[in-house]
Amino acid sequence: MPVFQLSEKLIFPSPEFSEPDGLLAVGGDLSEERLLLAYSMGIFPWYSEDSPILWWSPDPRLVMIPEELKLSRSLRQVINKNTFKITMDNAFEDVIRSCADVHKKRHSGTWITEEMIDAYINLHNSGFAHSVESWYEGELAGGLYGVSLGGAFFGESMFSKKSNASKVAFVYLVQKSINWGFGLIDCQVTTEHLMSLGAKEVPRAEFMKMLKQALKMPTRRGTWNTALN
Repeated sequence: MPVFQLSEKLIFPSPEFSEPDGLLAVGGDLSEERLLLAYSMGIFPWYSEDSPILWWSPDPRLVMIPEELKLSRSLRQVINKNTFKITMDNAFEDVIRSCADVHKKRHSGTWITEEMIDAYINLHNSGFAHSVESWYEGELAGGLYGVSLGGAFFGESMFSKKSNASKVAFVYLVQKSINWGFGLIDCQVTTEHLMSLGAKEVPRAEFMKMLKQALKMPTRRGTWNTALN
């Protein structure tokens, strides 16, 4: 399949035309409208600092069904001890920049470029992008961020400066998702870290059906720390 070159038009090809590695299209921009359209179609941007914007829809897709969350005994103990204070949307920019910094140190580069940071801060200010923060002794110890549409949360990245900090933030998000009636947390690509918590791979066709169902719910826009806690 050819990789599609995007124009200024707000349009994406169907995800079924993705390359075997999930690459679907190149180009375009990171405007709010384009990003929201992409997520609604099961597509997300992922690229490095020295490349054009790349758009992906991998097959299989890693997802978390909130009710299928699995907690190890040790993680449950950490949660029960209230080791971390968890908040939402209290430090979005700090979280996304921390994610970028951690990936830079580990991989000598990151896809969370300044362009990406600006785009997701814009989505956050519009009430579509959200963060979950883990605090330890008053310091930001871990967290995650992503985009919410309908009854779906699209996880983008997470970081941890202290053991279990990001896992506790993720568990908090999943448990909140159950309360809100969310049916899907998109984890994008497979990691052992998330599979240990109950995430599973599904074929892209199944993911698209799940996404279509999740998008029937109204989107909970706004700042989650005041609107949804």
